[in-house]
Amino acid sequence: MSSVSDSPGVVARPPLIYLATLMIALALEWLRPLPLLGHAAIGPGVLAAVAGIAIAVWGRQTMLAAGTNVDPTLPSTAMVTAGPFRFCRNPLYLGLTLLYLGITLAVDTWWGLIALVPLLLVMHVGVVLREEHYLEAKFGDQYRSYKMEVARYVPFVG
Repeated sequence: MSSVSDSPGVVARPPLIYLATLMIALALEWLRPLPLLGHAAIGPGVLAAVAGIAIAVWGRQTMLAAGTNVDPTLPSTAMVTAGPFRFCRNPLYLGLTLLYLGITLAVDTWWGLIALVPLLLVMHVGVVLREEHYLEAKFGDQYRSYKMEVARYVPFVG
């Protein structure tokens, strides 16, 4: 039986954070429309959304194959460094961000971009930093070494 403290203590499940932020942005768009780029944004929006879904699915499948929990409210049972985790320590969150941006572009609203700033702050402070602290405590030098070699968010960028 695992300890209650054997989890990162994230503020909420990340998909719910993204969904809640998107719903707020869409409600604001309905109340006070702020068009972004018009029809020109639909194509790039769809491409970003599809890329986001692909990255998130790849990351999820890699975690499941490694035998660890995908849900960050549950204990990590293995450190995952394969698949998209070779390039980015948070590919599921990168995927969710691309999906969110894609939807924002496709529905043509500045509100989605405006809401992105607090969304990313909540994710960074309330999820990512907590997960990193937890993983470092759980996996020690192995995780610290991984952190030094792989970018937190954007592959190939420090």
